[in-house]
Amino acid sequence: MITDPPETEIVDKYRVFCDGGDGALGHPRVWLQIAQEKGWVECPYCDKKIIHKSYQQKI
Repeated sequence: MITDPPETEIVDKYRVFCDGGDGALGHPRVWLQIAQEKGWVECPYCDKKIIHKSYQQKI
């Protein structure tokens, strides 16, 4: 069985949320803080990687 890689999203804010998308088929909404030193954060539910646009080329 092959699983798809986690989704990646580029954002312009350091405080973001993830709800898994797909309405009721997603997961509870969680608010995440992107550390400015790191430039990205992963959702603890769906492993979606959220990258701040200023770090897009560095990752």
